Amino acid sequence: MLAGVAKTADDPHAFVSRISLTGGSGGRVRTLKGFKKAIHTEPDAVTAATSAFLARLCAAELVAEGETLFARTRTALGYKRKEVALEVASPAAVLTAKDFTLELAYALEPGDPAAYIVTRTLHSLRGGDLVQTAEFDALFAGMFSTVVLTLTKGVRVDAVIDAVEGLDDAAGLTVDYPSDCQHCVLSVEGVAAQVVCDGATVEMRFPHPGTPRELIEAFAAVRHAFALTQARGLAGLV
Repeated sequence: MLAGVAKTADDPHAFVSRISLTGGSGGRVRTLKGFKKAIHTEPDAVTAATSAFLARLCAAELVAEGETLFARTRTALGYKRKEVALEVASPAAVLTAKDFTLELAYALEPGDPAAYIVTRTLHSLRGGDLVQTAEFDALFAGMFSTVVLTLTKGVRVDAVIDAVEGLDDAAGLTVDYPSDCQHCVLSVEGVAAQVVCDGATVEMRFPHPGTPRELIEAFAAVRHAFALTQARGLAGLV
């Protein structure tokens, strides 16, 4: 159970299934096991052909990470054969367990096609109790740095901005945004993460990866801060 948070309708346990945890890493294409320096050259653009090339190059790494996660998940959480499965179709892999889904995906870096990025996304959590266990926390420790919540109805970003700017300093909330107000970045006193809202999603972006429990607890703190303001456009945002 989250520290200091009662298990009520306002508890993140009630909607944890709507949350995704994401994290990433990357490297140079030439370092992948499938890259042969004698015959291959690094991509200089992101196209269908170079993306297919990456899919061939990263197959070994993708299988290795997928199999490792499959074994660790089965052991740590005590799953039986029918409760966890791994499907690999490079450049992606999906680990489907009875309580969650984990996706791995390789892609070329748009700003530097000679580099690749690996995105890891945990979603479809069946309940919040699993997130609170030491086994689950250790299994995914250091893998994620962002909490993503898809808004069921969407919000107007300018309304969120106005709500924050209408608060007094004691609320501990500040907001930054570009001139077109296509998104805004909220900072919450006592929370290291930045909260980015684009009207369709709310993302909490942390400076460093953490455990699932740490990220969910920070998310709960932000929800609590928003609710305390009782400001329209904020209290029900997340």
